[in-house]
Amino acid sequence: MIQNWTSDEFKKHIENKEVICLYLYTPMCGTCQVAGKMLEVTNELLPSLDIGKMDLNYAPELADEYGIESVPCLLTFVNGMIQEKVYAFQSVPFLYEKLLTVKA
Repeated sequence: MIQNWTSDEFKKHIENKEVICLYLYTPMCGTCQVAGKMLEVTNELLPSLDIGKMDLNYAPELADEYGIESVPCLLTFVNGMIQEKVYAFQSVPFLYEKLLTVKA
């Protein structure tokens, strides 16, 4: 199960982990609900990858800091630096392949 992170928890993960992913969503977004389910399945296939999720309504500073254009959005970070932003959660195989490429 992907854990909900606060802004402080996100900062700790980004400082202490080599590779992390952050899923940004809003609860009233239907597309976010579907994307979240696909990401949960993908997370089961890649359990060693550190993935957290955050309601963007409670972290508007992230939208500014990382230039988030819409939700759902998956941010990947390597060594604290953003590597990629994914907005189109096309399918579980697509997400799986994307997340396999997240490496240091």
